[in-house]
Amino acid sequence: MIIKNGTIYDGIHPAPYAGDLALREGVIAAIGPGLEPVEGERVLDAAGRRVYPGFVDAHSHPGLDGYGMGREGIDYNEMGDIVSAHLRGIDAFNPQDKAIPMACRGGVTTVGTGPGSANVLGGTFFAVKTWGRCVDDMVVKNPVAMKCAFGENPRRCYFDKGDSSRMTTAAKLREMLFMAQDYMERKEAAGEDVCKRPKADMRLEALLPVLRREIPLKAHAHRADDICTAIRIAREFDLRLTLEHCTEGHLIADELARAGFPAAVGPTLTNASKIELVNKTFETPGILARAGVQVSIITDHAVIPQHYLPLCAGLAVKAGMDPFAALQAITINPARHLGIDGRVGSLEVGKDADVVVAAGDPMVSDTVIEAVVINGRLID
Repeated sequence: MIIKNGTIYDGIHPAPYAGDLALREGVIAAIGPGLEPVEGERVLDAAGRRVYPGFVDAHSHPGLDGYGMGREGIDYNEMGDIVSAHLRGIDAFNPQDKAIPMACRGGVTTVGTGPGSANVLGGTFFAVKTWGRCVDDMVVKNPVAMKCAFGENPRRCYFDKGDSSRMTTAAKLREMLFMAQDYMERKEAAGEDVCKRPKADMRLEALLPVLRREIPLKAHAHRADDICTAIRIAREFDLRLTLEHCTEGHLIADELARAGFPAAVGPTLTNASKIELVNKTFETPGILARAGVQVSIITDHAVIPQHYLPLCAGLAVKAGMDPFAALQAITINPARHLGIDGRVGSLEVGKDADVVVAAGDPMVSDTVIEAVVINGRLID
């Protein structure tokens, strides 16, 4: 397929430019002026239109929180085990969730989805495209992170089952990391001698990629003190870390910039439904971006419907965020956040052919998304 005559917003360069895109064998084969189709190749005329990379949400729950399904569709929290690191989000993902095609029609082509925040350790997130029938064919990367949570959620969900303070939450996470560290060292010391290996433990086994820095902890933290606790523990164990929600991040913007961990901000288009959200504002992503933090904007679907991701970026612009920074916050930055920027998040040769064609600025509410391409396929 050739997309011709569009104005390209590639997610990398601040200034848009006129050009064509050649999409072949599922990837972007060429970008430039005057590209010509090969015989029989489909041509999509984007004259007068804007061309963007497919939008990416770094933190959401589509497929695990079913649209219009009530409690039958809620499949993202284990309520019987506060440290359920061994759970895998991919095992609960339902491609038939109506939120998936809705996200696609809204230009959101890749999402990071997985367990919620009821548990101190909830299991693994993965990255998935928003088109397909079987999750195994939709996956971009699995796993991308290990979900953990601080603040009100674990305390509220497990108040009568052993977690009634923030100290307890932190202690339970440290305990699991210490146990996993010991498990890893004993396993490595045993080498090929099966008799000397520690007894298999799925929870501890699931934490080994975290300790080996293969995947980050994905830390649910709204309040500034919870954010600082997540950073403190990550430093104690020399872990990779991503900060999720980061509602009070603007209160400690300089500290977060020095820490150097990426932040996924949101969901902001909601009421302050609990105490730790009282300082929620659409100014947060702009403040953090200006301080030098790598910022992604998130919906936390189904808190905000997945397809409203570009609108959330637009509201951040209205609150003072630079428009290009806001675009990057729903394209290349969340791709980096999820560790999949080699495939998605920008329009560059060799990356997945995920493209959005819009009649105007998609961060404005009345803009129509006219075409969405995923893996080089024009989605009907």
